[in-house]
Amino acid sequence: MSEFKHLPVLLNECLEGLNIKPDGVYLDGTLGGGGHSGEILKRLASGHLYGIDRDMDAIHAASLHLEELGVTDRFTPVHGNFHDAKSLLKAQGVDVLDGALADLGVSSYQLDAGERGFSYNGDNPLDMRMDASQSLSAADIVNGYSAEELTRVLRDWGEENWAAQIARVICDRRKLAPITTTGQLVAVIDAAIPKKIRARDGSHPARRTFQALRIEVNDELAPLEKALEDIFSMLRPGGRLCVITFHSLEDRIVKNLFRRLSDPCTCPKSFPVCVCGKKPTARLITRRPITASEEELEANPRARSASLRIAEKLK
Repeated sequence: MSEFKHLPVLLNECLEGLNIKPDGVYLDGTLGGGGHSGEILKRLASGHLYGIDRDMDAIHAASLHLEELGVTDRFTPVHGNFHDAKSLLKAQGVDVLDGALADLGVSSYQLDAGERGFSYNGDNPLDMRMDASQSLSAADIVNGYSAEELTRVLRDWGEENWAAQIARVICDRRKLAPITTTGQLVAVIDAAIPKKIRARDGSHPARRTFQALRIEVNDELAPLEKALEDIFSMLRPGGRLCVITFHSLEDRIVKNLFRRLSDPCTCPKSFPVCVCGKKPTARLITRRPITASEEELEANPRARSASLRIAEKLK
């Protein structure tokens, strides 16, 4: 089994963006291996950090990492989905935050641990569950969804142009035998997409399909806007929410939410003054997303698709 790696993306940018107060209360909504959390905790004196993750392997690994740093007295791990952060924190007696971070990427551990089934490299069980206690897996979707449902998932969550063709080949192949491994699914995708098309954009032909299935298995996008809005509502005035996304679907949700919080006016542009009465609750710290520097990309190529957006709660 792979070990959780502590290589957080856009680390310095996140720490600067959070504007950490030594006595503040902070949330790492996607704990992972504890890379971001460790650096946040180093900057806290009497403050406290709550770290949420749905993956018990992550909570265990992060707790060990933070114990090695000697900062666990200021840290509370919470098992759950950050989509439920408001209720999870309330159960911990927390009503307000000075800042929050959500890194929406899949951890290097999850990608590298073959038994988790997140990667299209190798031939491993077709799983993709971030929370191993949930019942629905990628294999359940591939073998149980109709062709129409599969097409919707691949088109909406993977932005896959060949969604209908891939869905049709999946349905044909599973009539012969269930598709239970990542290698079998990659073979199906190879059969569905013409070779001359597969080579065009330089990316792996299975990338979009695997992204789509992972999002569907873990219900990553549908609750995202509400979850981030809930977290933002918990911030004190001056508190900041930092969100790292890894593909356009996530980034669009974050961008639109931050835009609505910072400019909620619904009046027609032709109106000389606002009459709807809706006031901004956020100030955009980043007008455009922050991306990884060349130096970081050299050390961690997986940071290439990372984008950071930051919003501050208005006083």
